Amino acid sequence: MDNMDTPVTLSASAAKRISTLIQGEGNPGLKFRIAVNGGGCSGFQYDFNLVNDQKDDDLVVERDGVTMLVDGLSLLYLTGSEVDFVEELAGSMFVVKNPNATASCGCGSSFAV
Repeated sequence: MDNMDTPVTLSASAAKRISTLIQGEGNPGLKFRIAVNGGGCSGFQYDFNLVNDQKDDDLVVERDGVTMLVDGLSLLYLTGSEVDFVEELAGSMFVVKNPNATASCGCGSSFAV
């Protein structure tokens, strides 16, 4: 599947990290869910979880053997985004490269639209 065909993409680095996390949980059926919730220092915040359940309205993005789920409401805020995993001197974390965000906080986990 061409990653460009989906409204939200997953980087190779993020897929690799998710795969490692799922292996660590010992449950190969887990999926990576990203959601947008109200809150955070900029108005909205990203929420990342490993889940078993997939809902009927979820966008399903597959890459390198892992599955990312995005619920319909969160998709409104995430269209055009890429979920990445970065490792830097200050630490490693999932980041969302979101073209819809007009502002974000220093920690990178919340944003405004």
